[in-house]
Amino acid sequence: MAATETLERDAHANEGGPFHVTNRLIFSIALPMTLGFLTTPLLGLVDTAVVGRLGRADLLAGLAIGAVMFDLIFTTFNFLRAATTGLVAQAYGRGDRREQQAVFWRSLVIALVSGVAIVLLSPLLFSAGIWLMAPGAEVEAVTRTYFFYRILSGPAALANYAILGFVLGRGEGSIGLLLQTLINGINIVLAILLGLVLGWGVTGVALATVTGEVIGALAGFAIVYGRFDRRDAPDWAAIFARERLKPLFGLNRDIMIRSFVLLAAFTLMTRIGTAFGPVTLAANAVLMTIFLVAGYYLDGLANAAEQLTGRSIGAGYRPAFDRALRMTALWSLGLAALTTLGFLVFGDDLVDVLTTAPDVRALAYEYMPWAALTALTGALAFLMDGVFIGATWSRDMRNMMLAAFIGYALALAILIPAFGNHGLWAGLNLFLLMRGVFLLILVPRRAAQAFRAAQ
Repeated sequence: MAATETLERDAHANEGGPFHVTNRLIFSIALPMTLGFLTTPLLGLVDTAVVGRLGRADLLAGLAIGAVMFDLIFTTFNFLRAATTGLVAQAYGRGDRREQQAVFWRSLVIALVSGVAIVLLSPLLFSAGIWLMAPGAEVEAVTRTYFFYRILSGPAALANYAILGFVLGRGEGSIGLLLQTLINGINIVLAILLGLVLGWGVTGVALATVTGEVIGALAGFAIVYGRFDRRDAPDWAAIFARERLKPLFGLNRDIMIRSFVLLAAFTLMTRIGTAFGPVTLAANAVLMTIFLVAGYYLDGLANAAEQLTGRSIGAGYRPAFDRALRMTALWSLGLAALTTLGFLVFGDDLVDVLTTAPDVRALAYEYMPWAALTALTGALAFLMDGVFIGATWSRDMRNMMLAAFIGYALALAILIPAFGNHGLWAGLNLFLLMRGVFLLILVPRRAAQAFRAAQ
């Protein structure tokens, strides 16, 4: 941790203006955030293992449905994290500390108001989720229990998005690592204690999540606010000035649509999986947990791309942008290939850890190669998301996500009747690949426009 903090001090010593991108700078952001984000799929593994150890497919399926519903709710608000990161990174590149603080306060207020709103609307959100997913009666009962406990974490969970977005925008990877480890560490320990040791099952898993989010939000706010220089503090009129709110809401709108479409793609996969029966649904849930391991593993490098590309645009320095894109792409694709290979070799052993149900294990083994491949097909998508978030090219993100979703839907319509669940997983891999390629095609033109405008 001391070495990481030294790297961060070096990175922030000359805040604003041209800078040189090195492997050292990239990994001062990517390495701590990779470690931090890896605690999130570890949490998913623990939650799945806790419920899976109870040996009932309906409990595992109910947890899977509940997790997807919260993905739809919370991850739809991921614009709070993404927009904050991009705007703070660009203000950081300009050396504008006052605007960095202003972006934080705008995002935090939006997060808290939105969090309270989703708690108040929780009965409607649950009804809509059940209608969309259409689980059986036993699975619905499990999902209901999980949902109405976990929804209480809403304000804290969204506040954590704003806090994490701020520290990532400044490239402060060690603080991001600390907060992610705190939130997920508390969650993991309590999930095992409440869910398995005390026998509370799904209720214990949900309460563990609420506790982790609340403690993480309080700690994160204390750290960020405590580091503010009061001489740079904006007044409330500056924070909520119309000309400053307009670009934030524009980014939020586009990224929210993009996030909603992304979650709709995964929800569609789960919804189609229900038609194959609870055992296939449970096997897919186990394999999706493995996909998330690969996803969060690549997110650290995507975060480095966010900060460095946003910072370079704020500084108006094209060489840093080009070098950051090239270097993060090489690292992302290389690590993705190793991750795919690792899951092909050791994936079945991981399935055995996640569930004791023999029928679920057997199906998961069959579809494991598809889950392993998602690391490689998704690598470019993760990286391009980072580039476009840092550059605040949100309209392109929205439009290309919609185009990829249309291609995904067409692929599923063709592949599922012919290949069943194999077709479902093939469609997911095509969707990930299309997302990355569509955005990559736009980069040269958008970068030329951005740096021409900065000159």
